[in-house]
Amino acid sequence: MKTLGLIGGTGPESTIDYYRQLVAGYRARMDGTSPSIIINSVDLKRLLAWMEVGELSKVADYLSQEIETLEKAGADFAALTANTAHIVFDQLRERTSLPLVSIVDAACQKVKALGLNTAGLIGTRYTMEASFYPEVFSRSGITLVTPNQTERDYIHDKYINELLKDSFLPATASRILAIIDSLRERDGVEAVILAGTELPLLLRDESHNGIPLLDTTRIHVDALLVQLVA
Repeated sequence: MKTLGLIGGTGPESTIDYYRQLVAGYRARMDGTSPSIIINSVDLKRLLAWMEVGELSKVADYLSQEIETLEKAGADFAALTANTAHIVFDQLRERTSLPLVSIVDAACQKVKALGLNTAGLIGTRYTMEASFYPEVFSRSGITLVTPNQTERDYIHDKYINELLKDSFLPATASRILAIIDSLRERDGVEAVILAGTELPLLLRDESHNGIPLLDTTRIHVDALLVQLVA
């Protein structure tokens, strides 16, 4: 049996969601057997403080040490349970011998499999404004569209001050869905990537007004289960 190592706590609610989905998915595939999973819960406050001032080298140093902890604990492969942390994914992959499964790569494969050419991208400001998502998707000829500045500011504020604090409010969901409507009207997006693993906890439906809402937690879990049951 392979052992999966997860960098969790970024935030806690989505880490719990990962665990639940991984256990349920593995049991369904393996006749009730439970998977071997190690979770290393890291300090989200420290990571956000570094990201806010652009000290990504410290983010990479910290996460690479925590991945090493997973390897020493017996993990055969690992994953980050947050989209934003993938801003340093390439550096982490270079620093560890432990195979890492990328949420961005998994999301790209999903969009490609659906035959889509243009998708919206929502998440934290770090995710929406960084290059790590567009770089991966552009290699598959897929265009990503983000909300405008005012909309990005709103989503980021609600993400940091509500979702990461386990607050999922109907008013916030309604406003973000209105932003998704705007992405379709302005930019013709064919789907929207929920590129924040707390967003599916706020937006529970698989689509909105005919626009698929792509749950990156579920997509990532499916990719991890492929590795776990191989």
